[in-house]
Amino acid sequence: MTLSAVLAAATASAQVVPPPPAGQNPPPAEQAPPPPAPKPAAPVPYGAGMKVNLSPDGSKYLRFMTWHQVYVRYNENNTNTLRAPNKPQHSQIDFGLRRSRLVILAQLNPRFLIYTHFGINNQNAVSGGAPGETTGPGKKPQFFIHEAVTEYKVNKYLNLGAGLHYYNGISRLTSASTTSILTMDLPLTNFPTIDQTDQFARWFGIYAKGRIGKFDYRMAIDDPFLTNQASTPLNLGTTAAGVNTGTNIAQYNPQNTKHVYQGYFNYNFLEPEASVLPYFQGTYLGTKRVLSIGAGFLYNKDAMYSRSTTSVVPSTFPAATDLFAAVPTRKHDMKMYGVDVFYDAPIDTASRTALTVYGVYYNYSMGPNYVRFVGAENPGFGTVATRGNAVPQSGTGSSEYLQLGFLLPKQTFGPKARLQPYVAYLHSSYEGLRDASGERKGVNIYDAGVNLLLDGHNAKVTLNYRARPDFTNVNSVNYRPEISLQTQVFL
Repeated sequence: MTLSAVLAAATASAQVVPPPPAGQNPPPAEQAPPPPAPKPAAPVPYGAGMKVNLSPDGSKYLRFMTWHQVYVRYNENNTNTLRAPNKPQHSQIDFGLRRSRLVILAQLNPRFLIYTHFGINNQNAVSGGAPGETTGPGKKPQFFIHEAVTEYKVNKYLNLGAGLHYYNGISRLTSASTTSILTMDLPLTNFPTIDQTDQFARWFGIYAKGRIGKFDYRMAIDDPFLTNQASTPLNLGTTAAGVNTGTNIAQYNPQNTKHVYQGYFNYNFLEPEASVLPYFQGTYLGTKRVLSIGAGFLYNKDAMYSRSTTSVVPSTFPAATDLFAAVPTRKHDMKMYGVDVFYDAPIDTASRTALTVYGVYYNYSMGPNYVRFVGAENPGFGTVATRGNAVPQSGTGSSEYLQLGFLLPKQTFGPKARLQPYVAYLHSSYEGLRDASGERKGVNIYDAGVNLLLDGHNAKVTLNYRARPDFTNVNSVNYRPEISLQTQVFL
């Protein structure tokens, strides 16, 4: 007790500050050190996107994905292109919205998945507007559903789904991700039925998908959308002197009600790829080692119809006549297949270089002499098939497409940005494109460009040069330049 009292007294005396000498102010109190400046938050990798976990382990979640692709383009138009009514235009610089999309994905049960995909495409001042909009063809585009899918996991080898889906056959690019494209855009040849018997490359139907070891598969049974409804058998011929004679050129059959069967199968020799959603990656930027070989098909019975040149009928019929019964036609099955190979891998892990290679062969049977022209974000006004930047996109025949990209070493363009130059080549041979001598005229499209990757695919700028064939006159095919600068932000 005595020791405790002595220690308490010593402590008390040590806490007493003696008064300053008479006539002097006390010394100033020591100032507290300033609080340390807050450190800037470290950037968080994008990862799975805007994900809201609904369970502690993250197995139940909501995920949101959105992206815009905006471009500035110089285009030398195909011959006789109009930019406005009765306004011919040789070339122009235009602006547009190639894609604007939103995906909502929900996983509330390990066996059940639901996702919805909205968006618009191909809007500029001339095209892409709402149907029937008279104040400007590019105004008020239709914000429509791209996909609306429910899926059930049967077991680790099989998932079943239904709805408006993107589980396409034919090739890898026919179900490509539009956010990770190596080149500025996809070759539209891999969407041969786009907006004809499908809804912007999507289908109403059921599908099965799964993975067995290194083998992945997807198969679907779908309904074709009714298309070409204004066509009658008389549209399959030409009229002269009161007689209508068949042209032997197929068109989409407006009475097509048969199911569409399609599938795609691929084998991954190296690392597996994600398969929760249907979208195939275009380039992994050196983050994976992938070697995939695949093959796919699409079959639709009686999808096309035609009349031979020996079919001769009157050019007019009584008003109540059923022309489909009165004028005999030939039906043609749509048969398509593709085989492809995809390789994407890092080359030098220290400099983080990477190589991407993709090649595909297509064979399309769509009835005699069928050819379709399509121009993405077409700047041409009117309905002429060859206007603006349109090229032969699909038809009865074959196509080969090759793309090659190389991710340059880090620090090539600063500490964060990366450069990825690429080249691409498309060659098609369609039986309906023949010159005056009867020889087929090949369709050749050349692309070269570079991706400036500011934050991987989540923020990038692409500069692309295209040499495009003008088939306004099949006997004199000229090449037109197209230079595009596209920005993409994907969150």
